[in-house]
Amino acid sequence: MSSFERFTRAYKNAKKLYYDNTSKFIFFSDCHRGDNSFADEFANNRNIYYHALKHYYKEGFSYCEIGDGDELWENLNFQAVFEAHKNIYLLLKKYHDSSRLHMIYGNHDMVYKDPEYVKKNLYTYFEPKNEAESNLLDGLVYQEAIVLEHRNSGQQIFLTHGHQAEFMNYHGWRINRFLVRVLWKPLQVWGIADPTSPAKNHKELIKVEKRIKRWILKNNMLITLTGHTHRPRFPEPGNIPFFNDGSCVHPRSITGIEIEEGQISLIKWQIATKDDGTLQIIRILLEGPQKLSAYAIKKN
Repeated sequence: MSSFERFTRAYKNAKKLYYDNTSKFIFFSDCHRGDNSFADEFANNRNIYYHALKHYYKEGFSYCEIGDGDELWENLNFQAVFEAHKNIYLLLKKYHDSSRLHMIYGNHDMVYKDPEYVKKNLYTYFEPKNEAESNLLDGLVYQEAIVLEHRNSGQQIFLTHGHQAEFMNYHGWRINRFLVRVLWKPLQVWGIADPTSPAKNHKELIKVEKRIKRWILKNNMLITLTGHTHRPRFPEPGNIPFFNDGSCVHPRSITGIEIEEGQISLIKWQIATKDDGTLQIIRILLEGPQKLSAYAIKKN
């Protein structure tokens, strides 16, 4: 199966969600939440991420994670990841309980494709205070893709991780997981990058982006939002509508995509220093806002 066919299948089988100009979404991907060890790239940004997620929850946003939220290549199981970042999962529970949580799996958390794995690991957690199992993300279903469709105009936004563009990260993910866990994780301490990742392999990154763009061109310029490469993308109206929300493992910052009041924006959250020397977490607008309607296909 070619990358084109993999994207097409993901689109045809995608879960459909409806939105309108009052809807609010925040899209993050590639958090790679780990076990707080030296190899946990997320650990450096966890406070930034937690603060941003609290902000969006209070402001009424829905949270959509576009793959690789959890680092389950380097880590044997979810339990170690949960214990390292318990406060974040309890915040995700609030989104879930208010029907504002939408999760897509990527290559690094492909195990979530299996509903039984999700049920076993994410539905409940053990609470030491009560010495009993408590609800966590009970009933959560991970998707390969989601299609947002505007209630009035019918305009669609295709959401998927983007690993469909690579054979080994899609069909051969178990082999890549083995190599990362056994070989590349120990070498991270020496600064040796994982060549299986397009985020750390520029040639592979370019190939992935070209394949996604070709698919968009052959699918009526469908607005497509992915992660995977860790490289933020925000096209101008009239160009190929290929968006990428970046990642949550940039040095001292995280990037994401917002949709609010019918407009789309690329944003960054980072730590900044006040004049008195104290630190604060701030939101920076990188691109946009642009009206989503500006990306609509004009019919002759």
